[in-house]
Amino acid sequence: MKKTNYYIVPGMLSILITAMLFSACTKLKSDSYNQIISGEFVPAGSDLPALAGAAYVDWRGLLLQWNTVYRAQEVSGDQMLTPARPNGWVDGGVYRRIHEHKWTTEDDIVINIWTRAYQGITNCNRIIYQVQSGAIPVAEKDTAALVSEMKLLRASYYWILCDIYGNVPIVDRFDVPAGFLPKQNKRKEVYDFIVSDLLANIPRVTDEVSTKTYGKFNKWAGLALLAKMYLNAEVYSGTPQWDKCRVVCDTIINFAVSSGKIALEANQKNVFVTNNENSKEIIFALPFDSKYVNEWNSFDIHMQTLQPQNQKTYNLQSSPWGGVCAVPQFINTFDPGDSRLLDNYIRGQQFSATGDSLFGAMGAFVGKPLAYRNELPGVDLSEEVDGFRLGKFEIAMNATNRLSNDWPLFRYADILMMKAECLLRLGSADEAAVIVTQVRQRAFKLNPAKAVVTGVQLAGGSTYDYGLRNHLTSTFEGGADIQYGRFLDELGWEFNQEARRRTDMIRFNVFTKKSWLSHSPNGDYRSLYPIPKTEIDKNANLKPNPGY
Repeated sequence: MKKTNYYIVPGMLSILITAMLFSACTKLKSDSYNQIISGEFVPAGSDLPALAGAAYVDWRGLLLQWNTVYRAQEVSGDQMLTPARPNGWVDGGVYRRIHEHKWTTEDDIVINIWTRAYQGITNCNRIIYQVQSGAIPVAEKDTAALVSEMKLLRASYYWILCDIYGNVPIVDRFDVPAGFLPKQNKRKEVYDFIVSDLLANIPRVTDEVSTKTYGKFNKWAGLALLAKMYLNAEVYSGTPQWDKCRVVCDTIINFAVSSGKIALEANQKNVFVTNNENSKEIIFALPFDSKYVNEWNSFDIHMQTLQPQNQKTYNLQSSPWGGVCAVPQFINTFDPGDSRLLDNYIRGQQFSATGDSLFGAMGAFVGKPLAYRNELPGVDLSEEVDGFRLGKFEIAMNATNRLSNDWPLFRYADILMMKAECLLRLGSADEAAVIVTQVRQRAFKLNPAKAVVTGVQLAGGSTYDYGLRNHLTSTFEGGADIQYGRFLDELGWEFNQEARRRTDMIRFNVFTKKSWLSHSPNGDYRSLYPIPKTEIDKNANLKPNPGY
């Protein structure tokens, strides 16, 4: 159970946090920017994690609530989609538009990410202001670290905005006039702001790794985010920063080796089990527990991917809805002996918890074995058995519609792979291969020779068989022409289902260039999502992203 984070807060602090959450702004134009919550509450040191927790809570909704970052990053990519099913999943065509890169300025996915990211930023700014102004009296010895922690957290929200929209307003203060309408910043300015805030505040937060800092921005979480920014610097700012990224990764790796407090799990699956809060591989997690995090769509990937009959497999408290599945072309890239294929996807004949075979209940498979197959007619058509289902995060027996696994936003395997990518791009392919082999070893325990990869291989093309591949048409583009395409494959095998595929594909110049299943390239401008029309309509300072 994850009781040590920001689920339960006592007495007046509970009232304070609740008030802060309900008054938090969800739009940029809001009088709540200059509404100060104050009172007679004087927090003790033990209260500070819960005080800061109000600003962390927004990350959950930003990542996993309906039509937010998870879908923007994954359903738009070449690894998964939500096809039309016999029981629906059309919903006005929104999932098809994401797959085909035809989203609009008024789609939920565009509006929700903007709203929830700025809600998180506002909560960070609010806490910073209340602490610095004395509206909430915090002991002087605790003020600097708390403010820096909030700035690192704020930077993480801006990272999402920079990645998804690019050109967004920077709002770094809470005490703004009523009706405040911020000016729009260019993507490079947003990147520079994030990096500057990270560099200034990482030295001011704790380097402790313990249950006290779990789910919080400590030094190592801040450095992991800084590495992410440098890794994508060429996309975000126009100037690559491979060597800076490598240096930051080395700082984390050296600490991991010397302290033993950060390390690869012996089995990748251990990172994603229900009670994963003790995993040394997790550098920064979003804590989830269905007992305390009870919004309907808090963490319901299992509900979105399993067929209704799978309720009997896990004795789930609610019937799943069917829907999202893997793109067959991606599944075909795996080595059959890769444990990440076996552990991360639900395949083949399905059974109840007592071992009885399950059978289809809709479409052409009524009464036939419910056996998930690596086939899919297209985004517009499928049967209930089509497509392997998502199973990277353990589905606990008797789970509610919400899982209790913590979400590893930054993990040590990512640090290793970021360093490897930087070495590869800087011309040290063989050094990169040693690191990639290290990450691969746990996936090929029964055949260690298959874990070994060479620098020549990493510098080569992708094994992904790109091209349209649906019931209407087939084309064949392959992946041999993708620079460092094999490394992109390695990222896909290790980090599938982790809300990052779009970003990786963009960095490798694939996202807007290649076709897969029912998706054809639909313009390079689709590497950014549009500024929501709702925001442009109320703020004349905002201009649409190019192409929209």
